[in-house]
Amino acid sequence: MNYVSVENIAKSFGERVLFKDISFGINEGQKIGFVAKNGTGKTSLLNIVAGDEDPDDGLVVYRKNLKVAFLPQEPNLDPNLTIEETIFASDNDILHIINAYEKALQNPEDAEAYQHAFEKMDAANAWDFETQYKQILFKLKLEDLSKKVSDLSGGQKKRLALANILLSKPNLLYLDEPTNHLDLEMIEWLEEYFAKENFTLFMVTHDRYFLENVCNEIVELENGKLYSYKGNYAYYLENKESRVANEQIATDKAKQLYKKELDWMRRQPKARTTKSKSRIDDFYEIKDRAHKRRNDHEVQLEINMERMGSKILELHKISKSFDDNILLDKFEYVFKTGERIGIIGKNGTGKSTFLNMITGGITPDHGKIVVGETIKFGYYTQSGINIKEGQKVIDVIREFGDYIPLKKGRQISAQQLLERFLFDRKKQYDFVEKLSGGERKRLYLCTVLIQNPNFLILDEPTNDLDIVTLNVLENFLLDFPGCLLVVSHDRYFMDKIVDHLFVFRGNGVIQDFPGNYSDYRIYEDSKEPEVKTPVNNTEANTKNSWKKDNKAALSYNEQKEFSRIERDLKKLEIKKKEIENLFLEGNLEADKINVESQKLDKIIQEIEENEMRWLELSEKMEE
Repeated sequence: MNYVSVENIAKSFGERVLFKDISFGINEGQKIGFVAKNGTGKTSLLNIVAGDEDPDDGLVVYRKNLKVAFLPQEPNLDPNLTIEETIFASDNDILHIINAYEKALQNPEDAEAYQHAFEKMDAANAWDFETQYKQILFKLKLEDLSKKVSDLSGGQKKRLALANILLSKPNLLYLDEPTNHLDLEMIEWLEEYFAKENFTLFMVTHDRYFLENVCNEIVELENGKLYSYKGNYAYYLENKESRVANEQIATDKAKQLYKKELDWMRRQPKARTTKSKSRIDDFYEIKDRAHKRRNDHEVQLEINMERMGSKILELHKISKSFDDNILLDKFEYVFKTGERIGIIGKNGTGKSTFLNMITGGITPDHGKIVVGETIKFGYYTQSGINIKEGQKVIDVIREFGDYIPLKKGRQISAQQLLERFLFDRKKQYDFVEKLSGGERKRLYLCTVLIQNPNFLILDEPTNDLDIVTLNVLENFLLDFPGCLLVVSHDRYFMDKIVDHLFVFRGNGVIQDFPGNYSDYRIYEDSKEPEVKTPVNNTEANTKNSWKKDNKAALSYNEQKEFSRIERDLKKLEIKKKEIENLFLEGNLEADKINVESQKLDKIIQEIEENEMRWLELSEKMEE
């Protein structure tokens, strides 16, 4: 059953055309993930389809009596209402019945009103819905129903708006970055909720695991055109790669034909026959195909990192509380060179406070933080970039200098750097206030990285970044030789870049887990219910907790070594393949062959040594 038909819509801002002649449909049961680069019209298209914005041309036609709900990035809620009043102000009749029943419970003397409310609950079969309504509020940490909207944080408002639309039970649900401001537990609950509930979804999100687990179709907007992939995120990646390869082959053939036709055009006399005119028309069509260029700018982040000394960052029994809320309790840790730590935990457990203490923004109540003399922090905060009126994109970068140092003594200009961050020359002279939210985040990230830090601290860096930029950032961080400390609810991102985790469990308890997020979920799921009590955050107790894991007989350090060996083996296999490909190409000179052969022998030896140690640890795990 067709719910929505989008017919030949177009949108421009001045001379800038975002898209035109876009057509598609949304059918019952579809769960569509909509992906595109930031600044290419993703939010505009979503707003048009959801009815919050008008297209320049075209129509959006809805099926009659269709119930639709929209979750924007910035929800519009009445600040004078409480959480409870906001929920019950929706147009869901069952919620009104539940509201009347709960009011009757507060006035037990009016037996007639209570009986009437009770009978209505029975007639509407509202008892299960009441349980569900309370569960949703509990899962989204909206338990203080008397709190006013005006007193809520931005994240709480987004969660309240999400709860509101879930409870309104729409036929079709539009979502703009639904996982922003949700912690990992909330995101996983929402995935399960959408799997069970019969919603039709059309959503924009950069959360790739969410796309993988929720969506049954991916629609991509690229260069003003729509491409549809009837599957989840993994299916999209595989089939997009095939499409791009086929397009490249077609473009290469068109270029060859263009050269032949160009030579023919140059040899033509001025008086042309009807036959030659037809060929001339074909020539211009071929020319258009041949000059079609894909704008997949890949950022090549080659920032030269400053040297790190032996002392990096030491945390000595640091504690922090706000009133009765204990965030850290005598936490100790000594950072080593090249550590890559992810921080996870529920909202309000102190993750951002922890980062602010490390960077000097907040002072611990007790304990000491020692920062090495050579350490230069690069701190990406959730607050984002400070916009100055009348400031252009290029001016933001030039505040840090006209040239940026790269590896091997090279340097690039501020303009070149911006191009690498997907800002073309024309975009560089746009005013910063004209940038989309994702573009501002990308510009802010650029200002952090070009300061040449050797210790990167990233607080929710993936919010509002498109998937293309996320891939670029991940590739940079994989090559970054310094220390990395990152808070993120993006599980895909965390899995790719961190070695181990600090798990903020609340009440000052922090557990150091040797592995990435997926490793942690497997470990947590494998534990028996009685083991799920919070462990102490001292190093000794953290190590002892691993002895309770029936799966592994490895010590804490062996767990870390096992994870490191698996990563090293992947990298060594890639290097081995690269050198073998050089020999297959047959273009190496004699002296180069000798050098590469020695490299290959060394890599093969390292692989064998790592595999032997991996087998030893694997056997120990099975004991």
